[in-house]
Order: sequence, then structure tokens, then C-alpha cells
Amino acid sequence: MQPTQSTKSNLSPLVPAYDSILALAPYQTGKPIEELTREYGVSDVVKLASNENPMGCSPHVTLAVTEQLGQLARYPDGNGHYLKQALADFNDVTVDQITLGNGSDDLLDILARSFAGASDAIVYSQYAFIVYPMLAKMQGATGIEVPAQRFGHDLKAMSQAVQDNPNTKIVFIANPNNPTGTQLEHNVLREFMDSVPSSVLVVLDEAYIEYSPESNNRALLDEFDNVVIVRTFSKAYGLAGLRVGYALSSVAVADLLNRIRQPFNVSRVGLAAAAAALRDQDFIEKTRQINDEQMRWLEKQFDALGLGFIKSHANFIMVEIEVEMEDTTATVIYEALLEQGVIVRPLAVYGLHNWLRITVGLAEDNLRLIDTLHSILTED
Repeated sequence: MQPTQSTKSNLSPLVPAYDSILALAPYQTGKPIEELTREYGVSDVVKLASNENPMGCSPHVTLAVTEQLGQLARYPDGNGHYLKQALADFNDVTVDQITLGNGSDDLLDILARSFAGASDAIVYSQYAFIVYPMLAKMQGATGIEVPAQRFGHDLKAMSQAVQDNPNTKIVFIANPNNPTGTQLEHNVLREFMDSVPSSVLVVLDEAYIEYSPESNNRALLDEFDNVVIVRTFSKAYGLAGLRVGYALSSVAVADLLNRIRQPFNVSRVGLAAAAAALRDQDFIEKTRQINDEQMRWLEKQFDALGLGFIKSHANFIMVEIEVEMEDTTATVIYEALLEQGVIVRPLAVYGLHNWLRITVGLAEDNLRLIDTLHSILTED
């Protein structure tokens, strides 16, 4: 017997597995150039919002992508053999210590789904990557935000939070941190690992490691089985549009992650492009050199404009908009920049209402930013 219309209307609506999902807000990406063009009619746009590499990618990547165009009807290698072998050689690990992902966000999601449930807790820092608390809500887990110290991770306080919450399963640490650009010292991280129970997984999110090679904590993998290092090809390697990331871990953890991940989570084109990008370390060295030069130039310009900033170890810088003008907030400045074709990132969602995160661009991009910012701040 088919239910009548009135019976159908009385059926219980579908509900999410966890109430915390209802508290989730969709992740806000940096405004795309195409969207700004539609909204403001601006054609000459400079995007400094999403920490992309303004140099693009290695020319070797373009060739590798071209070679794959005739094979788009074929599934990729589900195991990513050649890319994993290249990553194993590059990072001095074994192939079975690597998990590939559709960008590093995919890997963070796989880690949360593999290790945290509704009765567990996930610890992260205030002003750290906003995806961490989102993952806790997705899993129905308890998210524990530890107050930041000088806009960075307070590892002693985070260690105490783990001790105070024995149901903690995962600790997320971004190093360098996004959006603040702060960096943790090796000895501080190692002391933290010594203080954390081996049953707690510590995830080091090193999305910006290429801009700060001194923050490489690969050595921790040799001492601690509960460390996972997550990296991406989206930033310095310039493959944000292809979505390729990887995790380094113990063999046991990698085995679990590879059971959870989707079988073809990295495309054929992505696999080839990432392998080609990894081979061209000269491109990465040039990227880092230009970023460092332009970062120093921007710091001088912000000083001249009387704007505060946090010293950054990545390819972006967090700038404080606190000037003595009525109704002049970071959001107002952000909107004014948009109107003139310059896209940056407001940080109100992090509770940083007076701050903007600005990607370091090429010299001409940065000059455009500073000239536009100067004209906005000096308007009568």
C-alpha cells in the first residue's frame, strides 16, 4: 500500500548523524577572480587571497600534463606507485609509509574519520587552520581549542589539554601556521611529543614547508609512531587546481589511512604533475628566493604605512588594520580593495576582526597592493 500524501508529510525529516554538523558553516574559500569580475566589473584583478604560487608551476609540469591528455578516459593508478616512489626517495621513507590525497584537506579528513568518533576529542590551537574545528564537528567529536600564545601554538597548554581530556584522539598542529605564519622550533615540538601518550595521534600540517625548510620535522617519524606529517602540492609547487597532497606516517597508520581513502582520490593528471613538480627542486628554490625577497619588501611597506604585522615563515603575511579612522576595520579595507581589483583574505571567521591575510605575490602584484592600500588609508 502506497502512503497517502498526508502520510508522507508526517514522515520524520532526514537528520545528520551528529547535531554538531548543524553548527557547521561551509568553508569560505578565497574569492575567485571570476566572481570579483562578475560582481564589480573589474577586469584587471590581482589575487592575493589563497596563498597560491604567483609564479605558477614548473614548466616540467606543463609537459607532464600534456602527455596525459590522450589518456583521460583511463582510470589513474589507484596506488599512485610512481609518485609514491618519488616521494619515498625524496623524504627518505618507505613507500608503505605514504598515503596520497586529493589535496592535504582530503588527508586531514581521512585522518579524522580514521581515528576520531563521537566520544572522542580533537585538540587544536586558537588561530590555527579553520578546517580542524570543522573536522571535529563533522565527526561529532569534541573540539578543544587551546588559546594561542603570541598568535602561535602554545604547546605546553596543548599538552595540558591532552592530559585533562583522556578521550583525546588527535592533535592538529600547523607548522608554519595558517593564517598567522608562526613557526615552532624542533626542540619544542619534540618535547611536546614526549609529553603526549602514544595513543594520541599528532598531525603536523606542513602545507608551507617549502617556504620554511628549517621547520621540516621529518626526523620525528623515526622516533614516534603516533606522528603524521601532511603536505601538499597546492602551495609552493603551484598545483592548487589539481589537488594533490600526501601524508608521511608509520607503516601501521598508513595502512589504516589507505583503507579509508577513496580508491582513485588522485587523478591521472594530478599524479603525473606532482611527480614532475617534485623533480624540479630548482623551481622550488627560485620560488622560495622570490618569496623571501618580496616578503621583506612588503614588511618595509607595512612599516611605512604604520600597519602592524606578524613575522611570517610562509608565503603570506597577516596584517593588522588598526588606524584612527571612523568605521575603518579590516572588513571595510577588504571591501575597498575588492572594488579596486585586489583580493586579500579577511580573518573575522578566526576571530581576528582587525586583520587581513595577504599572499606574497610577484613584485608588480605587491606594488599594486601597496599603492591601492595607501590610497585607501589616506582618503579624506
